[in-house]
Formats: sequence, structure tokens, C-alpha cells
Amino acid sequence: MAEIKLNAEVRSEFGKGAARRTRRANLVPAVIYGHGAEAVHITLPAHELQLALRTANVLIGLEIDGKDALVIPKAVQRNAIKGNIEHVDLLTVKRGEKVEVEVAVHVEGELAPGSNLLEYVQNTLLVEAEATHIPESVTVSIAGLDAGASILAKDIPLPKGSVLAGDEDAVVLQVVSAQAEEPSADATEAEGAEA
Repeated sequence: MAEIKLNAEVRSEFGKGAARRTRRANLVPAVIYGHGAEAVHITLPAHELQLALRTANVLIGLEIDGKDALVIPKAVQRNAIKGNIEHVDLLTVKRGEKVEVEVAVHVEGELAPGSNLLEYVQNTLLVEAEATHIPESVTVSIAGLDAGASILAKDIPLPKGSVLAGDEDAVVLQVVSAQAEEPSADATEAEGAEA
């Protein structure tokens, strides 16, 4: 995974008014925490941050007042209507350090012929990986699976260097058969009237 570099500035104003002024200046308020250090309140350029966060579990290299920090996003708050980023919590990491992150589950292949439907019980999988080698996603084959089949977390192949951090017996995907809708009472009466 590539590291994205961003410039950050320490912020000294807090509260709703200060946050609004920060956003009007095309900046995003953020907090860096982790490793037992005191939280650092910063601002980040909104557009560059938006682009960086398009990649899940992105590794961000920050330059804050001449010092470098390596962080990953832990929580992102977005405006419910506009979708723009309002605040970000960042977790400090070190090269070589293991971190727990959720990675997206993708599928490949086709289910067995018939009226089978794939149900995602979980869209993500909790894994532990080295901070500089976090996988963007994991892929599992569903080729030929029929109704009643399920894929557990332990059945999903993980990239080298990653280990499962969640419940290994948790159901991630399951195949169910499509249920035919029973005709409603109104539709049955209408058919009887036509006959």
C-alpha cells in the first residue's frame, strides 16, 4: 500500500464555531491519538484528504510543524446531506507495528444455476496486519455454491502477513434460495372474478 503525504497544521481553536471557520477555509479538523501520547488537534486540506480517503485503510504520512507522523484513519464523520468530510480521527502507527483493521470482502465467480441468492452477513473482515502492508480488500470464490452453503471467516484466504483478528467461525457469506412471493388475497380474488 502506498503512503500518501499530507501537510497538517496544529489547531488551537475548538468548538462548533471554530470548526465551521476551519471548514469554510477548505480544511478539515482532525485529531491524532495513539501510543499513549496526548491527542494532537490538527487541520488537513479538505480536497487532498477526500482523495486520500478513497482508499480504504490508507496509510497517511503527515508533516506537522516539521515533524513527521504516520497515521491511519480510524473514524471519519461526513455531512449526511453533502457527503463532505467534517472530522477525522487518526491513529498513530509505526512501521513494523501490527494494527487491527476492517477490510472489504469481495467475491468472484458465479453461484450454482438456479434461484440462488448471495447474502452478505458481513461486508468486512477484521484482520491484523503490519501498518505499512494493510490489504485493501480480500477476495473469496463463490463459484458453484448452492443454497444452504456458507463461507466462514476462517475459509477466506488472507494476503501474506495478515491474520484473522475476529471470530473465525463467524458467517461472512451465505447462499439462500429465492423465495417465490405468494399471490395476495386481492390478486387471487381478481383472478377468480375473471374466470
